[in-house]
Amino acid sequence: MTISTETLQLAWRDPAQHWEEAIPLGDGRLGAMVFGGAGGRYQVNDATVWSGTPLVAEEELRRVLANGAGPERLREVRAALADGDLRRAEELLLTFEGRYSQEFLPFVDLAVELPGATPVDGEPARVLDLDRYLVRESLHRGAARIERVSWVDDGTLLVSIDSAEPLPEVRIALTTPLRELSRAVRDGVLTLDLAVPVDGAPLHEQSVVPPLRYAEPGDGGEYDGFAAAALAVRSDGTIEAGDSGLTVRRARRLLIALSSSTRAESWWAGADDEWRTVSPETIRDRAAGRVLGAIAGDTTPQEGATRPPAAARFAIGGRREGRWDVEADILRGTDDGLRATVAAEYGRYLLTSSSRPGNPAANLQGIWNGELRPAWSSNYTININTEMNYWAAGPLGVIEHAEPLISLVERMAATGRDVATELYGCRGWVAHHNSDLWGWSLPVGMGHGAPSWAIWMMGGVWLTHSLWDHHEFTGDDALLRERIWPLMRGAAEFCLDWLQVGPDGRVFLAPSTSPENAYRGADGVPRALGLTATMDLDLIRSLFARSLRALEFLGDPDPLRRELEAALAAIPAPPIGRDGRLLEWSEEVEEHEPAHRHLSPLVGLYPLDLITPDGTPALAEASRRFLDARGPGAMGWSWAWKIALRARLGDGEEAHELLNQALTPYDGDARRHGPVDGSEWGGLLPNLFSTHPPFQIDGNLGFPAGIAELLLQSHGGVLHLLPALPEAWPDGRVLGLGARGGLRVDLVWADGRLESAVIRNPLPTPCEVRLRYAGADLDVRLPAGGEHVVDRLLRGPVPTPYG
Repeated sequence: MTISTETLQLAWRDPAQHWEEAIPLGDGRLGAMVFGGAGGRYQVNDATVWSGTPLVAEEELRRVLANGAGPERLREVRAALADGDLRRAEELLLTFEGRYSQEFLPFVDLAVELPGATPVDGEPARVLDLDRYLVRESLHRGAARIERVSWVDDGTLLVSIDSAEPLPEVRIALTTPLRELSRAVRDGVLTLDLAVPVDGAPLHEQSVVPPLRYAEPGDGGEYDGFAAAALAVRSDGTIEAGDSGLTVRRARRLLIALSSSTRAESWWAGADDEWRTVSPETIRDRAAGRVLGAIAGDTTPQEGATRPPAAARFAIGGRREGRWDVEADILRGTDDGLRATVAAEYGRYLLTSSSRPGNPAANLQGIWNGELRPAWSSNYTININTEMNYWAAGPLGVIEHAEPLISLVERMAATGRDVATELYGCRGWVAHHNSDLWGWSLPVGMGHGAPSWAIWMMGGVWLTHSLWDHHEFTGDDALLRERIWPLMRGAAEFCLDWLQVGPDGRVFLAPSTSPENAYRGADGVPRALGLTATMDLDLIRSLFARSLRALEFLGDPDPLRRELEAALAAIPAPPIGRDGRLLEWSEEVEEHEPAHRHLSPLVGLYPLDLITPDGTPALAEASRRFLDARGPGAMGWSWAWKIALRARLGDGEEAHELLNQALTPYDGDARRHGPVDGSEWGGLLPNLFSTHPPFQIDGNLGFPAGIAELLLQSHGGVLHLLPALPEAWPDGRVLGLGARGGLRVDLVWADGRLESAVIRNPLPTPCEVRLRYAGADLDVRLPAGGEHVVDRLLRGPVPTPYG
């Protein structure tokens, strides 16, 4: 089975006028939004440019403890909950809140202006190659044709310009929305010295003035937020330096390089305390060295970053390669398979552009943010969004791009150990609802954050499940032993101490909340506290079970095993209500928002594997009824989760309808913030970013996870081929889907039936796997480095939902 080696390209007819129309480029460290046209604007981000300091988490914990929070007050909270005094419990819990996680910020703006140039008639103004990770533009000035190609590689934005005739001038300007300290041209390199704020308040905390605070002389702080941007040009013309940038005259060929270096980069690299001692001169020289290295050789766009060779390739409906008009073919197109293919491939492109080993993890906006006060700080929201960012990494065959998530969780655990011990009197480590580059692990809220979102102790626990997936999709036992298991163990220790046992022997949690949701109390008032959330116990149950499996993999005689086994046996099954629905809390209560955007109690169905149609049919049906009641809509990440959940249930038609809703163009005001209650639906922006509004990357990254789940599932020790194929996708093929056990799978189907499948085992050890298709099972043994071809052996009708 082969797919054409031509590339998948997306075309826009016009240059961008607004950020939501610009095209994203990135390599995990540097992100750029390409506007195109004569103005040639690039809005640039550096993944390490966050407000805050490496010390803020520890400083804030000390402040919270000084205000009276701690294990003794936790006992008061639990006593109030036991007495039914929810108001008092809430008042006490507010004292556990720190201020806020920090903000991911814009870095610089680059303008590569071509005066007098216009797009070529009859050709798209901008073309994004999703396989070569570059943007091409065709312009002309008079009769002279100009080709501009932009890409990001090795932390450097590169812009190549080729003109048929010498250009009178090319104006290159570099500016910043941050505090500019100085600029100079040294040895042909323009450098900007910048200050990054040492504190940044989220948009919703209007009382913080100033919202962005810079280090000032005499502050006595250990961290100054220093950063540098560097720009260099190679050209066959003449280069002149001015106050705002460079001017190149009479050039036919140019290569422009922009890079960065930051004090935060030294901290993230973990080189002891280098971040304390590295000088501004060294930081500046690092940035300058990167751009000089980039222009010194014969760099061409084809030598830049390209699609990961092992990444899955989708051709749902048969079409993939080619140049597709975004407006006509994708946003308003009628080829259902092509639109699904592009959603999957664009998600792969965005994930691999925003998350690469050695760099920070993809945040709420990946690595693309143009606002000094971004929505929700463009931080790490770890009650669904950060986890969803990485759901597709394994299925898309790009699991190596999830390494930054491991690094992020390691930083959370480092601060979360003190939070667990000193704030709660527990072993292990804990993280809550928000985090940032610095590994923030405290509750946020400034003492007035609603417990429904601020007081949730399971953020770190959920993230460890993403790390377990990393192991399952790679089979890397060394990684499990050295990095993943220590994090899982610490989270499990916290959960062992956090579980409560009542006088009747019943296991419960106090406090416990279901993320961002509430129920109506007997007095009709929305309440977040007082009951045990189904999600919390499912996350703990699965963590304990997976911890025991990890100990088996590693042959570790850890004494924690006995505690885990005893606790796991005591956790009750998820509750089902009188109407047959899975319950969100431990008791049947009146819902405050029946169509709430979160699907928290279904975490056991997806992304976990506690609930399956064949293994736990009653819970699967209860999950289906819960989904039915929640309804469709209404924003990217919620759609993505619902699609994946429906796929796990075998509900391909419902999943397909949800995907179509999610891929609908958003024609409203993309700059406003829509209501979070789901009363207004989002959709796709002109650049195909998924918006609520505002834009969040999780929808784009979640769609390919759901699409892949419709085509292949690998949980529970079974490779399920085409488990929920929608009728609208009767034909198609996909190569290189990742499966648990480190396997790779190629699929071809026609007329709604499987034509052939190839199962590959790239690992150095043989394995056994059970294949399932249309109700038929086949057990096969795969040799090390070998494959098994299924060709018309598992023929049958399209699978139907389980009863």
